[in-house]
Amino acid sequence: MNIILLGPPGAGKGTQAQILVEGRNMVQLSTGDMLREARTSGTEMGKIVADVMDRGDLVTDEIVIGLIREKLEAGGASGGFIFDGFPRTLAQADALGELLKEEGQSLDAVIEMRVDDDTLVRRVVNRAEEAKAAGQAVRADDNAESMKTRLMAYYKQTSPLIGYYYAKGNLSSIDGLGDIDEVKARISEILG
Repeated sequence: MNIILLGPPGAGKGTQAQILVEGRNMVQLSTGDMLREARTSGTEMGKIVADVMDRGDLVTDEIVIGLIREKLEAGGASGGFIFDGFPRTLAQADALGELLKEEGQSLDAVIEMRVDDDTLVRRVVNRAEEAKAAGQAVRADDNAESMKTRLMAYYKQTSPLIGYYYAKGNLSSIDGLGDIDEVKARISEILG
């Protein structure tokens, strides 16, 4: 089973992906993790990624699709793959669809985790305050203004995917609010 978790930053996609990895033997394909791993791998693709990142340029869709292709071909996911942070745009969604078709795989579910903006901003501010109180490092973007900027980028670039996958018939939306187990149960209901 291959799935995409969609939702704004702070909605809990990473937490739920980790639960699926542990509970269903899925592999989480996080573009950020894949890029960092490729950069230090010494492979041909890794050298390309390192060069692009060292120049401060954005990694192209073709490079990310190439990394995903490598992961799909390597296998190792008896439970399937979770796409986390990809696709972010309609062009990436088309490219992922083509790649899955070429690899003889399908996209089984796209789960949109809905959380209202005010709650997301409160979550990130609370997370920063809790980290400070515990003497932990606070992410530079864990503040209300940065979160609002990240949300605007999400709505501009990624939210069109909701309509895209709805039209393809594989979108399910869940309430992303609630405790981790409640959200896990909502996702499990969709995945069966």
